[in-house]
Amino acid sequence: MTDRDRGRPRNPTIIDVAHRAGVSKSVVSRVISGRGSVGEETRQRVLRAAAELGYVVNAVARAMVAHRTYTVGAFVRDAATPFYGHLLTAMQERAAFHGYRVVTATGSGRFEVSDEYRALETLAMLRVEALIVCSGMLPSEQILPFAARLPTVVAGRPETHPNITSVYCDEAEGGAGVADHVLELGHREIAVVTVPMSSSVTMGPRTAAMAGRLRKRGARVLEIPGARGESAGAWATEVLRHPGITAVMAPSDRHAIALLEQLRLRGVAVPGQLSVTGYDAIGDLTTPLIGLTGWRQPIDLIGSRTVDAVVQLLDGEQPPDHHQALPGTLVVGTTAASPTADDID
Repeated sequence: MTDRDRGRPRNPTIIDVAHRAGVSKSVVSRVISGRGSVGEETRQRVLRAAAELGYVVNAVARAMVAHRTYTVGAFVRDAATPFYGHLLTAMQERAAFHGYRVVTATGSGRFEVSDEYRALETLAMLRVEALIVCSGMLPSEQILPFAARLPTVVAGRPETHPNITSVYCDEAEGGAGVADHVLELGHREIAVVTVPMSSSVTMGPRTAAMAGRLRKRGARVLEIPGARGESAGAWATEVLRHPGITAVMAPSDRHAIALLEQLRLRGVAVPGQLSVTGYDAIGDLTTPLIGLTGWRQPIDLIGSRTVDAVVQLLDGEQPPDHHQALPGTLVVGTTAASPTADDID
């Protein structure tokens, strides 16, 4: 033992708690783990002793004794984006509540499907007890091999495969909800930046729902491809080639912000000349400074429900809803308004 070690206070152990409470080490273990029968008076005495000593459960020791890691692996497509960053935070907080840790692998938003698959393989090799997949690109067929080995939950996307548990925002409801708002403002010629399902299983359904609802209610729709590789500058140029268009619906807040920037560079007033809507409504993009109109995903609820589902699967239970499609809410900002008389003419 070094001189430095001699001066450092020793962390209390389970034996110290047992001595303070006047019980055996096994009784303390049963109280701390929540397993086994212990009288209420004895349980309270142990908990008081642990609190007085400042005893904290050693997660590594608990894992060794139980032959478990109490660790969940989460692949997050791009933690730098507001959506995935907030989702990861919500999952970590809920996992801590359940006594689990989250080990994360994240891409830069430029990962190919093969890269995402390898990231999941890496997580599985770390002896995680379950997996959470947060990506709009990785197809179900690539997730199924992992779901056959470990409890697996897909978060934040409309996954409906019968062998994969999922929690997500109802994309069809959200896309239609934003479209209804644009129509109620009085717009009748509307551009939608669409994303194919092959590029994103989140933005694909929502933009299809936007265009479908607009057409169903009699609007004229210009669909502008918004897959990877397409630039916001190209979208702005295409919209301005059609002077009758009074509103543009983007597949996400990031797309909407990029489009707003390009429109400003071209001297187009928003919402004076063109209204713009986004989707996600996460973080500061809905503050009065930017005031982005769009659909808010219940990100905290998605994160907590995802971890709850993981814990239920680990406990050998089935979540009450195998596929949980959660409702979002419309955020009315300042980037969308009724078209002017000149715009309608």
